[in-house]
Amino acid sequence: MTKQDTVCITGVGLTSSIGHGYEEFASNLLSSMSGIERVSAFEVNDHPSQIASLIGQIPCPEGFDESEFRSRLRIEQCGIWCAESALKDAGLQKRPDGLRIGLVLGLGAEWMQSWEMDYRRGGRRAFDPTEEPAGLTTKVHRLLNLRGPQLTVSAACASGNWALSQGRRWLELGWVDVCLAGACDIGVTPLSLAGFGNLRALSRKNQAPHAALRPFDKDRDGMVLGEGGAIFVLEKTSKAIERGAHRYADVAGFGATSDAHHMVIPCPEPQQGIAAMKQALNDAQVAPDEIDYINAHATGTPVGDVCEAKILQSVLGASVKDVPISSTKALTGHLLSAAAAIEAVACLVALERQVTLPTVNLDDPDPDCAMLNHVRNEPQPRTVDVTVSNSFGFGGNNTCLVLKKAA
Repeated sequence: MTKQDTVCITGVGLTSSIGHGYEEFASNLLSSMSGIERVSAFEVNDHPSQIASLIGQIPCPEGFDESEFRSRLRIEQCGIWCAESALKDAGLQKRPDGLRIGLVLGLGAEWMQSWEMDYRRGGRRAFDPTEEPAGLTTKVHRLLNLRGPQLTVSAACASGNWALSQGRRWLELGWVDVCLAGACDIGVTPLSLAGFGNLRALSRKNQAPHAALRPFDKDRDGMVLGEGGAIFVLEKTSKAIERGAHRYADVAGFGATSDAHHMVIPCPEPQQGIAAMKQALNDAQVAPDEIDYINAHATGTPVGDVCEAKILQSVLGASVKDVPISSTKALTGHLLSAAAAIEAVACLVALERQVTLPTVNLDDPDPDCAMLNHVRNEPQPRTVDVTVSNSFGFGGNNTCLVLKKAA
């Protein structure tokens, strides 16, 4: 590619508890609307954590048969809605013949969720998985009649960042003309709520759902599960300019490492998280003092937030007191495999609206995280040209994504 041919985002499709499209999501995010409520989709009285961030009914894309769409699994509805609305947003709903559109989807526990729902209905697919139909990526690829390669990425909470990095790479290699990249997760089920609850990873502030998830706060007691997804249209910048497409941002840098410490417990030593951030900044050719906003992974767990604070302090150095940092999970919940994708959308909002986004419920910062320049409770106007999004997943999957304002 030429120097001008960076890879940019020209379309966004999403569903979340605070919005089913970019404009609605941005408006509700900036007004600090919380999507966390008591779970009503199934009985939760015997669960230690009884709250979650749920998306409700997913919109049916224009031109799709409503009854056929509603007959599909909710994870399929999520993927179809996000992909189709992203293409529409990019002006590619009616795409020319021969356009090679690739698809990279971050997913997690896809079959477990399918089997659990089937079992609750009296089915036996969990005991004979050979009967399982095609996966979500294949279904979306076929339904949208895409002509490029497809790939499923499963890297826990880091899946969305990985998907964006792979989509960018496919464009750089010339394998596709356009790439759909993102992640989806409909993971709030009785099994997941029980599993994460037994790990003591979930907040038990059931009487105050909107105040339950408290990243970096001294009173935090765990994360809150969420569901949803976000898919992006990626193109080479020269092609986007040529067709007059709106450019949200450039996908400027990516870094990834694995600490190989434990399946679920964050590594107490920050070296690999530090390395992932440094890789991303080097890839984007950005110095720490040039970062205008960081969307932290910060899930509200006692151990995880302190680990990330150490990583940020090391990478930012003297700039740690100046670079604004927040976690938007306090509003959206933790979308698990889709977390990185929805937080990339939050970074687009920061770039487009020229604000730094807040960590709500941050009333009393943990002394071990107090060195950070927290954006507390309200958005702050600021010139934002460079954003960073951290996503650190189970199994030691450490990723960092750098998005720059489109030049």
